[in-house]
Amino acid sequence: MSYDLIFLVEEPSMKIVLDQLIPKLIPTTITYICIAHQGKQDLVRSIPIKIKAFQFSPSLQFVIVHDQDSHDCKKLKTELLRICQDSGKPDALIRIVCRELESWFLGDLAAVEKAYKLKIGSLSKKQNQQKFRNPDQLHSAKQELKKLVTTYYPGTNSKNIAPYLSITENKSHSFQVFCIGVQGILERVGNNI
Repeated sequence: MSYDLIFLVEEPSMKIVLDQLIPKLIPTTITYICIAHQGKQDLVRSIPIKIKAFQFSPSLQFVIVHDQDSHDCKKLKTELLRICQDSGKPDALIRIVCRELESWFLGDLAAVEKAYKLKIGSLSKKQNQQKFRNPDQLHSAKQELKKLVTTYYPGTNSKNIAPYLSITENKSHSFQVFCIGVQGILERVGNNI
């Protein structure tokens, strides 16, 4: 099977989220696959292998999604782009999730509220609090989310929240940049896909 877009992500929970999010971003005529890895090192090792394996399709676009965690965002992006360039895909889209996937969830507290069937407004009204207006700045979004929803468990609970994430209402800047980047690929190469 040939694909138009290949998303390489570092963990299964991000794949779960993107499998819900990508169909909201791209037309049904565009084919894609999202490949999860077992952490950052596995993802980094896999990039050149995957790029070389799929080079038979020159119009194929790669999107690499990596958590920032404690890395310097610009250095990390430069390093990942270098790996893609060295592997023959200099136009790969690199997107860094600041700081971790849970930042995207905290950027859309209405989605979290719906996912856990909480009272309307119980979480979404907190979206205007300073820390939730820009959740990418939080050092531990995972811990913040656990404070709000004590039953939240990383990985398995991503599937609960993902269907409710709004493309337009999310306060996470890295979420917005991811969405804009994917839409930009379609605008840039749409006629060639």
